[in-house]
Order: sequence, then C-alpha cells, then structure tokens
Amino acid sequence: MEQSLVLDGESLVAPGEIRRSARRVAAPDPGQLIVARAELALSLDVSIRQFKSGVGPHAIIERLTDALHQIRRRFHPEAWDTIVPIAQSHPVAHYLHQDPLTRWSFEKPRGYSGDARLLDFIYGRPEIEDDVASASDLGRSIYAYTRNASSSVAVRERRDILARRVDEIASTRPGSTEVLAIAAGHLREGPLSCALSAGAIKRWVALDQDPMSVGTVARDFAGTSVEAVNGSVKSLLAGRHALGMFDFVYAAGLYDYLPDAVAVRLTRKCISMLKPGGTFLFANFSPETDVDGYMETFMNWALLLRSEREMGSIASESVAGADVKVSVWPGSNRNIVYCEIQRPH
Repeated sequence: MEQSLVLDGESLVAPGEIRRSARRVAAPDPGQLIVARAELALSLDVSIRQFKSGVGPHAIIERLTDALHQIRRRFHPEAWDTIVPIAQSHPVAHYLHQDPLTRWSFEKPRGYSGDARLLDFIYGRPEIEDDVASASDLGRSIYAYTRNASSSVAVRERRDILARRVDEIASTRPGSTEVLAIAAGHLREGPLSCALSAGAIKRWVALDQDPMSVGTVARDFAGTSVEAVNGSVKSLLAGRHALGMFDFVYAAGLYDYLPDAVAVRLTRKCISMLKPGGTFLFANFSPETDVDGYMETFMNWALLLRSEREMGSIASESVAGADVKVSVWPGSNRNIVYCEIQRPH
C-alpha cells in the first residue's frame, strides 16, 4: 500500500513527517517510556552538574552524545519520540545552544533543517567566522567538538567525494561535461573541482529550493559555467524545468529527508536525465552514525537514516530491471552511504 506523503511548500517532507515516516512498528511496552524518561533525566542532570562544576566541554558532550545514542537505539521509536521534547526543554540546552552550529540547527532561521549555512558551519567556512567569534568561550569549545563529530567529518568527506567524481567524469568528456546538482545549497564542492577551475565543465546546474542559496551560488560562481536555478523536488518531478541531459547528476543531502516512495520517483527522474554512460549519485546518512540522538534532540535535526541494503532497495526499485550498473558503498567512517547508478554507453 503506497504511503501518503506530505511535502512542504516546494520540496521536502514537512517537519514531523520524518519520524512518522520512519516509525512503522508495534506500540511500545508502557514500562519502556518510564525507563527511557528516567535514563534521559539522569544523563541530562549529570551534564548540568558537569557544566556547573567546570568539567571540560569536550568530555561533557562526548558522554552526553553517547548516552543519547544508546537511549535512541535501545528504546522503542515512540518512546524516543516522546522524550525528544523533554530533552529539548531541559536547562542543559542553555549550555549546548551556545554552540553556534547547534543553535543554528535548532532555531532553523531559514525555516528548514540542514540548510546551506548550517553546512557552512560544518565546513568551517569564512562566512561563519563572525558567528563563531561572537559565541561564548563555552560555545566555541562545544563548536570545536560538534564541527569535528563523526557526522561533520562525513559531510566534509561527502563534499570532497562529489568534487572528485565531477573531475573523474569530466576527464573522460573534457569540455563537454554537463552536471546537475539537486538541492545544491551553496555548491561548496564547486571550488574544489579542478575541472571547473580549468574550464573543462560545459554546464553545471545548481538547483535549489532556497532563494538565498540560489543567490549565493549565482554570486560566487559568476563568470563560470555554473548556472543557479530555483527549483525543488516537487518542481522537478512535475516537469517544470527544461534542464536537458547530463553526464553526472547528484543529490548529496536530499535523500535524508525523502520517504522511500518519493526517493524512488526522484531516482527514476534523475536516471531519465542521464546521457548514455551518465551517472546518478545519491547519498544518505546511515543508521551507523553515533550522533543521531544529539542531532534529533538539541539540534532538532531529524533524518531518515538508510543502510546500504535500504539504499540498494531504492536503486533496485527505481531501475526495475533496466540495463544499468548499481554500486553502493559506505563513506570512510560509515556515517554516510553512497549509491551510484550508471547508464550504459
């Protein structure tokens, strides 16, 4: 039976739908919630005492992050969903939100999770230096931890992988390579591409639903082959764009927010936009990430986590026996999984 889907204005699953989309299991034992609440309260209270007694922020957040990960993993999803708001309203948030990365994620100034400026905090871009400099000493100490957490390391690796893949593909089609980035954000992989700087990319379309991101790309890549386009999953699936065909299409952080049914539709659409020999790559955070509890509570950043098997299933359903090559592999710290689908020449 096909799942009913709720999209926000133009693109992603609406807030609150992330957890509901992922939770299709029997109701929890009533006793689980009591135990989960108690374990959460104990862990958060320990953190408060540690902050007040001057324990190093790195040690505090490392212990707390592990505790939240274990609680999230051990208890029923509905029990976890119930205690998330309890964590978010706990006084320990006052300390954690002094970190500009955690605070930006929680407050969502652009109205949605995982926006391009949030990624700039993870990348340590010059654009966010003033925000970091104006944070408290404690906030900067926590930021030093969060920007180097396993998830952040994986995001930076993802950016590097995309730039390398563009260059590899461009090396086989010098001067004629056409690339499409879906939910491109600020296209921070662009400056890392040797092919782009050498003028070996014919066209690199950066599609994004956020006008601020589109404006940033248009400004930063003026005079290059990058084209900034305002568009979304919804507009792409509706056929509102005449974008043409591409050698490489990719969606780096988008699938983290798409239920399976939308992911399959989008994958089919992307494959249909590939030239012969073209490649589509999509990435997704993995259930192996160990900072999921902290992300969902104090960062208010919920993702649809997918394993290698689940990524392979999306690919299999999308290609439906077509003559394509499918590859699935994890990143170096296994926080992000990649799937690549290549059309034959």
